[in-house]
Amino acid sequence: MAEITAGMVKQLREKSGAGMMDCKQALKASDGDMDKALVELRKQGLAMAQKKSSRTTKEGMVEAYIHAGGKIGVLVEVGVETDFVSRGEKFREFCHDLALQVAASSPHWVRREDVPAEVIEAERAVYAGQAKGKPENVVEKMVSGKLEKFFAETCLMEQPFVKEPDLTIEELRTNLVGVISENVEVRRFVRFQLGETQEG
Repeated sequence: MAEITAGMVKQLREKSGAGMMDCKQALKASDGDMDKALVELRKQGLAMAQKKSSRTTKEGMVEAYIHAGGKIGVLVEVGVETDFVSRGEKFREFCHDLALQVAASSPHWVRREDVPAEVIEAERAVYAGQAKGKPENVVEKMVSGKLEKFFAETCLMEQPFVKEPDLTIEELRTNLVGVISENVEVRRFVRFQLGETQEG
């Protein structure tokens, strides 16, 4: 069994944002392997996020971010359970990161459930057209693969986090839930770009 030092715990805490005891336990469970311990903490965060997902988020904040010398503006609304947590550094950092994400990656929807059915059908038709002439099972695989890519590009929660592309925004949210022990709900966002029409 590898010895778990205070330095290792500190390093994992800096990487994950999780509490000291959680980091120590994750390192023990993974025999001192930093990468495995990170995976362990993510699993715990996910389990906690699932447990808390039905809890009401009456508090929260609207984060504003202006980018590129006033050329892009973003507003993001994020809900949380208590006013105390909504004033905390971790929650505010998450809201700021979300606004940065929207400015940089220009998503259209918060989650895939928000994508209108007609948009999905139109995308399906395009992908099926591109795969024309191939066997049916191949076409289906190609269409679903391209749809997944479409969701990852256009839905905020499925986009890779611009600061840390190994994480999706949803994973970033579940990690935060694990740290603050409250449900976090990304409600809506709006992105303005100078000279862009409303349809664009």
